Amino acid sequence: MTREQIVASIVKLLEEEFEIVNPDLDANLTEKYEFDSIDAIALLEHVEDIIAAPLTQAEKKEAMEIRTINQICDFIDGIMEKRNKSR
Repeated sequence: MTREQIVASIVKLLEEEFEIVNPDLDANLTEKYEFDSIDAIALLEHVEDIIAAPLTQAEKKEAMEIRTINQICDFIDGIMEKRNKSR
């Protein structure tokens, strides 16, 4: 999955599931869109669907530091890259 595909997937997900339309990729989701911890947990479930595998506890902990859509995309890209290298 390319970076562009990841971004498109996350933007579509945010629109469909969280009613965030045309989001600013660098805006703080909590501050600008009132994204809360329950939303973050739901988003992580969708991330697992995107990467087609469960996240480890360490990855979930790392994800709790994410604040922007670009950071979400970086996170997914990094996980996919790391897992592809370990195959």
